[in-house]
Amino acid sequence: MLRTPSGGAGHGTAATDSGLMSIGTVLNVLREEFPEVTISKIRFLESEGLIEPQRTPSGYRKFSADDVERLGHVLRMQRDHYLPLKVIREHLDAMERGEAVPLPAVGRQRDGEALLEPSEGSTAARIGRAELLAAAGIGEQELDEWESYGLVAPLPDGAYDAETVTVASLVVELGRSGIEPRHLRAMKAAADREAGLVDQVVAPLKRHRNPQTRAHAQARTKELAALTVKLHAALMQTALGVRLP
Repeated sequence: MLRTPSGGAGHGTAATDSGLMSIGTVLNVLREEFPEVTISKIRFLESEGLIEPQRTPSGYRKFSADDVERLGHVLRMQRDHYLPLKVIREHLDAMERGEAVPLPAVGRQRDGEALLEPSEGSTAARIGRAELLAAAGIGEQELDEWESYGLVAPLPDGAYDAETVTVASLVVELGRSGIEPRHLRAMKAAADREAGLVDQVVAPLKRHRNPQTRAHAQARTKELAALTVKLHAALMQTALGVRLP
């Protein structure tokens, strides 16, 4: 649980006697768990209807402890489950109504194998550009750069799928260690070559006259993709002389 301040905080961000907090205080509280969060992101989540802070007569936002907890839930579901904001909002609203609802699984899970076999709903999940920016905690310029390198790409209708959210989150994580997007072009090129190899093997199944054989092509593609990922991990371990978790 996030720890909200019971007393004052310096630099004009203290909680008031009523227990309401300024956006600066909320930012400090959230950054204990979410160091990448910004005031702009908090405002964006408000504009998307995830929170509804009170307003002073002069228009300043004032957040309650419940608002901060709700923000924490939103950021946690984005970070750990990569859910679209619409899904998060529906989930939280259901919780407030007292409904026992399981957390939907969209995008990358902490278990590496879950990435290869997402749920049926996750493959169809889509989010808009603004939601992707908020989920990854990046700006327009950064996303444009990633797209120029081919790391991510929108669908024909301009939306992004769950896999793009996964890629974006990993690019951000690598960036924290100094690995910049331009360094990842080689990895993207290697992945494209590996995908091409899998497609080459599966192509005869896709063209087969037997419908059952064609249907088997998707299962075969997943199987080969999983083997490719395992091989890549093993080769990485060998090259670095370490064991991956």
